[in-house]
Amino acid sequence: MHQPPTFEVNGDAIRKERMDAGLEISELAEAAGISRRYLSHLENGTRRHPRPRRYAALRSALNITDNRLLAAPRTGSKE
Repeated sequence: MHQPPTFEVNGDAIRKERMDAGLEISELAEAAGISRRYLSHLENGTRRHPRPRRYAALRSALNITDNRLLAAPRTGSKE
């Protein structure tokens, strides 16, 4: 079964950007059209892969770029 693409976000960055914008978690969740609980999961790292529509809404609500929201790429270890 084909899985839709997702984006790996940095929860700490989401929290920092939200706080820098002076927003409560419920305010950002409402602006992004997602639940407060889901946003909390993203911020604390329980969830890290929102689907494109949710990711775009969150990025738009924060008015930030991908560079500030996405998690750093993981590098594999060399043996």
